[in-house]
Amino acid sequence: MTTTEPVANYRRLDAQKIIETVNTLQSRIERRFPGSGLAKVVGELLRVAEETVTRAQWIQRPHLPLRCAAAALSVAIIALFCGMVFHIRQFQFNDFTNFIQALEASISSIVFIGAAIIFLVSWEHRIKRNRALRAIHELRALAHIVDMHQLTKDPESYYSPVASGTTVTKRAMSAFELNRYLDYCSESLALISKIAALYVQDFQDPVLLDAVDDVEDLTAGFSRKIWQKLTILETLGRSLGAEGGRAPVQQITPGAESV
Repeated sequence: MTTTEPVANYRRLDAQKIIETVNTLQSRIERRFPGSGLAKVVGELLRVAEETVTRAQWIQRPHLPLRCAAAALSVAIIALFCGMVFHIRQFQFNDFTNFIQALEASISSIVFIGAAIIFLVSWEHRIKRNRALRAIHELRALAHIVDMHQLTKDPESYYSPVASGTTVTKRAMSAFELNRYLDYCSESLALISKIAALYVQDFQDPVLLDAVDDVEDLTAGFSRKIWQKLTILETLGRSLGAEGGRAPVQQITPGAESV
């Protein structure tokens, strides 16, 4: 194995490795929390990751029919303009009024023709951008769904259960299981941001790059909330352990996870 091969492999995101990681995460969640809502969300994330590979390949490939159509229309517009110039009636340049009117009309025509050509040339790029933005919107929605699954997991309630008037059923968890559940949520959010980054790896577009950055900021913000809960959970465990007492574990009616 040469020294340059591993370096090249670590300079790009490998879509297949991301899919394998999502699949592994789903298996881990399913083993520890069988039938949980989080496992189903990660299962959907796995399908989205697989679709992302197909979409990214479609975005990277040149769309020949669109390019041919744009080129044909651009040539037709230029030919029409040239034909109009060659067949226009001659005017006297010493006639200042006619000269200004002809110059103004020519400049306006050139501006509109240039705008039309730019529109046609960027046609393919805009179609690919719109498709990628719709896919990134799906990832943003998945990030919010993952956040909803961890939202009701209160670390303090697992050490100091209190009476609650709510009727929402939750899965019975120990403090350790809650730790793992929150950690799985954080890993899911990290994978969502990695999947979003695949769209801009070989498609340089400022609008798309800003959308991916927004997804990364969103998942990072959600992860910070999760790690705050993990810190509280660890702090409570240490403080109760130092007192020499064992905190009661909240026993909640088993059922479907909230959200």
